[in-house]
Amino acid sequence: MQFFIANSFTESLKRLTNDEQKAVKVTAFNIQSGSNDAGEKAHPLNNANNKGFWSVRVSRDLRIILHKTNDSTMLCYVDHHDKAYAWAERRKYEPHPTTGAAQIVEIRELVEEIAPPRRSAAKAWFAPYSDEQLLSYGVPMEWLGDVRALQLNDDDSLMLVLDHLPSEASEALLNLATGSKPRQPIISTSDPFAHPDAMRRFRIMANQAELAVALESPWERWIVFLHPDQRQIVERTYEGSARVIGSAGTGKTIVALHRAVFLARRNPDARILLTTLTDTLAKALKHKLRLLISEEHEPRLMERIDVRSMKAMARRLYEPRLGKIKFASQSHINDMLAQALHNSGHTFNLRFVQSEWSDIVDAWQLHDWESYRDVARLGRKTKLPQAQRAKLWEILSVVEQQLVATGLHTEAGMYRQLADHLSQANSHLPYDFIVVDEAQDLSISQLRLLKVLGSNAPDGLFFAGDIGQRIFQQPFSWKSLGIDIRGRSQTLRVNYRTSHQIRSQADRLLAKHIADVDGEESRRDTTISVFNGPAPQIHSFATPEAEQTAVAAWLNDQIKSGIVLHECAVFVRSEAEFRRAEAALKLANQPHVLLSDSVETSEQHISLGTMHLAKGLEFKAVVVMACDSEIIPSQERIETIGDTEDLADVYATERHLLYVACTRARDKLFVSGVKPISEFLEDLA
Repeated sequence: MQFFIANSFTESLKRLTNDEQKAVKVTAFNIQSGSNDAGEKAHPLNNANNKGFWSVRVSRDLRIILHKTNDSTMLCYVDHHDKAYAWAERRKYEPHPTTGAAQIVEIRELVEEIAPPRRSAAKAWFAPYSDEQLLSYGVPMEWLGDVRALQLNDDDSLMLVLDHLPSEASEALLNLATGSKPRQPIISTSDPFAHPDAMRRFRIMANQAELAVALESPWERWIVFLHPDQRQIVERTYEGSARVIGSAGTGKTIVALHRAVFLARRNPDARILLTTLTDTLAKALKHKLRLLISEEHEPRLMERIDVRSMKAMARRLYEPRLGKIKFASQSHINDMLAQALHNSGHTFNLRFVQSEWSDIVDAWQLHDWESYRDVARLGRKTKLPQAQRAKLWEILSVVEQQLVATGLHTEAGMYRQLADHLSQANSHLPYDFIVVDEAQDLSISQLRLLKVLGSNAPDGLFFAGDIGQRIFQQPFSWKSLGIDIRGRSQTLRVNYRTSHQIRSQADRLLAKHIADVDGEESRRDTTISVFNGPAPQIHSFATPEAEQTAVAAWLNDQIKSGIVLHECAVFVRSEAEFRRAEAALKLANQPHVLLSDSVETSEQHISLGTMHLAKGLEFKAVVVMACDSEIIPSQERIETIGDTEDLADVYATERHLLYVACTRARDKLFVSGVKPISEFLEDLA
């Protein structure tokens, strides 16, 4: 007897109270184990359109809906009595007649919120496609008439119908409607539950440990249900370094997590590094990893996956091998640069000298005149004549010498020294496989270290990232450092996290096609969102006080609608705008927590942070405020540009920052500024 769980069950479970969820889990375990108690509380739903549906009593008012056959039992839905029965009465289970995939289909004649399809003189949206083509994409036969009746450019009707279709059909129709090519349909006559499209909504639970993991955090669907495209990327064998890219919300981090677990299970003695940019992001990855793995039943699996930020990982490897390390602070380096510039008598702009140090000398770890003279200046637009470089090196080399004399290091220097040490022939590499999240913001020295750690072995390096979310690093060529992912780079195109309305407006901040230095391209115009929501609100105000009043009112409206405090966030460009945001939160009379590299989101508190700290987070409702013309793009950052032709790069990364902040919102987004507002808001609106 096979035991399945449907994603409709976990979706309904998460809407119950904590006490109700506990009772449901006990009953679910009893059902799986075949307990007599569960059997006595079960009875078939004779009024249901599909005779395979059963009801199991959890409590006086709670009911679990099962689907049973001679050789399988499936947890389908859970709710209070009347709602549970109503759910079952308007659904049926069947393998799709064309694709063969198992589906739970809404019975069309019982869906009253959609008017019956009518013929119209207007052009039909899917007129160019035959019935056979639409059925091959997973459209249920009884919904074919509604799909045929959809009129061109009637977005509201399209999204309403798609909400009632199986996910593979919704995705394919969205792709067709937006001019993109859906993935090739999969036709299978074997086990309906083994079909890739069925596996995105039904998973077999081999034992109680797997069921426990699935029920522990029902709101985290990714733990159990993977899209076929994601699963193919996770389980593939790669002959060299590989990368998955995609816009915000397409599940890159989910793929990275599943990839790390897949490698650990496939290689029982291997050590896997799962790394990312910051300690905060690493903590979030570790939390998700614990949701994905049952430590009770796979205790050694968690032990073999090392989850750390790049800096923490490198320091942990560096100090036992090369001794304790002491870092020079950025302010100390800036002071040394200022003094060296003053002593040289040259007339370079100090900000230009500082950026030349951070973007060229330290980034590429240049320690002599010849290396500095000959380096390709990919991160700088203006050509520097050799005579100018020579004068600059007089200044920059003084700082290099002072760091050596005082025993101080930069972070980039730590990565370079560790890479040099580990690249020695007799050095034992600490990891067998490496998975990297937020890879778009890796620095040159970090990538050099990862190349050594990955040793160019099959499956050795796996990267997940989004070129459109690069906010920390200057662009550079991965291929020049020996990381060649050509032919092994795949793009995720289905957005699970952000509504269609928020995603489509946020995408206006970026170009439709974005390419990295090596020519690898990310296309945003082919991404689709799988759910609908209200349009983002974009506002401008005459005064900060008016903005604060509006933000406070909007936040309170979201909380009244049922969104809890920790599902709300407020983001601003920098700490300088915290006072404005805190004034709005005070007006709303809501508690908040200030995010930092060491402080995470907190229960029953609204999160407040800078746009940089929004990376990797997700909330139901998000405010992005104080988007004034001199705040984003940052006037302070623009003024630090010594190389005027670098202005385009600054504008690009500032756009990326706003994009990151806006796409943290799942359902509702409020963006505002005080007149004159940022030019970016005009693009967003």
